[in-house]
Amino acid sequence: MLYPFEWMIAKRYLWPGKGEAFIALVAGISVGVVALSVALLVVVMSVMNGFRGELLDKIVGLNGHAVVQAYGGRLENWQSVLANLEATPGVVEASPMIEQPLLTSFDGRVEAVFVRGHVDADIASLGDKVILGDISSLQDGSGRIAIGSRLAQNIGARVGDTITIINPSGRTTPFGTTIRQLPYEIGAIYEVGIYTFDEKFVMMPLKDAQTLLLMGDSVAQIEVTVEDPDRVGEILEPVAARLTGKAVIADWKTMNSALFEALQVERVAMFFALSFMVLVAAFNILSSLVMLVRAKTRDIAIMRTMGATRRSLLKIFVTTGSTVGAIGTVAGLILGSVILFFREQIVDFIAFATGQEIWDPEVRFLSTLPSRTDPWEVAGIVLLSLGLSFLATLYPALKAANTDPVQVLRYE
Repeated sequence: MLYPFEWMIAKRYLWPGKGEAFIALVAGISVGVVALSVALLVVVMSVMNGFRGELLDKIVGLNGHAVVQAYGGRLENWQSVLANLEATPGVVEASPMIEQPLLTSFDGRVEAVFVRGHVDADIASLGDKVILGDISSLQDGSGRIAIGSRLAQNIGARVGDTITIINPSGRTTPFGTTIRQLPYEIGAIYEVGIYTFDEKFVMMPLKDAQTLLLMGDSVAQIEVTVEDPDRVGEILEPVAARLTGKAVIADWKTMNSALFEALQVERVAMFFALSFMVLVAAFNILSSLVMLVRAKTRDIAIMRTMGATRRSLLKIFVTTGSTVGAIGTVAGLILGSVILFFREQIVDFIAFATGQEIWDPEVRFLSTLPSRTDPWEVAGIVLLSLGLSFLATLYPALKAANTDPVQVLRYE
């Protein structure tokens, strides 16, 4: 608790007089450095969390939490495996799927693509991602497909155009293997937001994919969605034991382990590195308080002779420095929020000013700069800033509290 006179002196030292402009400048710089360091930490951590979260949501949204893949690429008795999965506690949904790398051609242009065959319910789930056409037009035997927006741009195709899907592993004849080419009408163009998916994937009904790939009634894999993605291995462990020798289960952690581990390492490293900026800000507070103590030595001695205790002087200077840190922290949170709100416009401006593509979807996977602010991380940043600011006040506050009024006022 601060006594009224202690708070009055602390406020007076927060706003130095006209003859102390340099001290005020140093204090202002301290506030600015704290604000910038806190804002930078909040922005960087939010963007990295957003990148990881958006990437995970989009990848899991398209691939499920796990995939049951058959040895040899064909799961013959998939209906029983599907029933087994659906009866497993913790499994929310399971659906058959075919995915195969093939080629597509249109108007003389050829692109490598991944053809995906889905059941009607899975195709319908793409409805909110469709930007042109009608996803409901993709029915078994309709000859219609959905392609990504980037792929449509690359080959110059539009809704209603007919493209050719090429399967190099066609039928075997006495004269060799004949390439299988089938025409498909584009019924819809979608945009997921992940560059690779929008550029490479072609969606079609499961029956049409089986016909294209000559797979009969078999499928390549079954995608599984569970209620707790972090426990996917534990939930599917009983099924994995029963499928030994027939199929293998790969979950999202295994399929994308290198990517997410790299993101986690980068996240920790960035937080550690940027924390040094808060430390620098704390040293700025320390230096401004040391200057303030030196400038107010006579005032401190007079207060001591008037009855102020060492404890009172300690509280005055700790309050002054901590208030500078608190003001800088609040300003940093506001600045960080503004930057995150206008992040897309800032990226576009930097790209325009420099002539360089700052956020390249081909490198970053996502087409927009994501952001997800974790309240617990923000609380940690605030505590780090306030804690270092408090520690920075201790030395100058102790120095002021130990001032000997006799030595200071002897020659006054």
